[in-house]
Amino acid sequence: MNINDIIQKDKKYFMNTFGNRTPVAFKYGKGMFLYSTDDNQYLDFMAGIAVSALGHSHPLLVDAICEQARRLIHCSSLYYIEAQAKLAEVICKASCADKVFFSNSGAEANEGAIKLARMYHRKKGNEGKFEIITLENSFHGRTLATIAATGQDKYQKPYNPLTPKFKSVPMDDMTALTNAVNDNTCAIMLEPIQGESGVNPVSFDYIKKVRSLCYEKDIILIFDEVQCGMGRTGKMFGYEHFGVEPDIFTLAKALGGGFPMGALCAKDYVASAFEPGDHGSTFGGNPLACEAGLAVFSAMKDEHLVENSEKMGLYLIGKLNALKMKYNIVTEVRGSGLMVGMEFSSDIAGAIKERMFERKILVGSVKTRIIRLLPPLIVKKEHIDTLCTNLEEVLGEITGGNGG
Repeated sequence: MNINDIIQKDKKYFMNTFGNRTPVAFKYGKGMFLYSTDDNQYLDFMAGIAVSALGHSHPLLVDAICEQARRLIHCSSLYYIEAQAKLAEVICKASCADKVFFSNSGAEANEGAIKLARMYHRKKGNEGKFEIITLENSFHGRTLATIAATGQDKYQKPYNPLTPKFKSVPMDDMTALTNAVNDNTCAIMLEPIQGESGVNPVSFDYIKKVRSLCYEKDIILIFDEVQCGMGRTGKMFGYEHFGVEPDIFTLAKALGGGFPMGALCAKDYVASAFEPGDHGSTFGGNPLACEAGLAVFSAMKDEHLVENSEKMGLYLIGKLNALKMKYNIVTEVRGSGLMVGMEFSSDIAGAIKERMFERKILVGSVKTRIIRLLPPLIVKKEHIDTLCTNLEEVLGEITGGNGG
């Protein structure tokens, strides 16, 4: 099918939750590149929104999925699953977690985290501790509970009334957070680096203070690492940048390298609150998903992709800061590793994304003034150079070459 036929069929049969999408459909990918139905090659600096960490069609991941699919795709968690046990062990040995539960998405992992935090206090006899505090401009998922946890009105308003007992406070405002805490506070849930609001890192000092507050008040600290985990920030897990450990953290996106899966990870003293029957998932932790996860961890280790994320991230941010020095319209470059945002002083992000697409380079835009870059962790300097050369030319076109 050509792109016009695909668009027409989509408009006729698919629920219009994405609006008018970028007019392209991809038939295959390899490494850093995607190939469209009209045989154009695109350099991918979005990785399926931080999902395709190994790039496209990585042979280790493809072989693992194909071999497992031939053997067994699914069986119920009523039975023991070898790959599930192995992947849980890999995550625990790589992180501060003692126990893992697998889901199908980041939203499901975050739902599990919310349930576990509340169950932890209930099992301790603290039935009044059920409120959860999150940060403004956060994003935790599309389910009713995770929308309630998300600190953005645009996601919440269509679904009022929301799941109760969530409230949001401004990022890095310790006074606001302290004032929001009360005897009913169950957990504080945050992304170490917010992704969907435009790559906004939480400050080092703030996270340290939040950790101390949670210890002092018997509050569960939850880190949502759905986007910033799995090597994205130059560390395997985002919390490693801050010298603290959460009680619970969640993973998804890159965990399966493109195959849908999420993980709820917790310290043993919290995880033990879940007893048989308290939580479950039909598809979560199935053999195929877990073999994909094992392949992702193996590739990241063998190919030193976390280290590459850190190294290439510094290179990318340096190149973008050079553009910031040249173009006054660039107000800030921020992020960590290969999770990077570039903000502008006027509403040009959409135009930049479109012009980069015309040049066969895929980038993301957030709101109207932020470009978001989330390339596969296999990215090399030559790819970054291509991105930045084209971005400089686009900025020159938009500003008339006068720096904005």
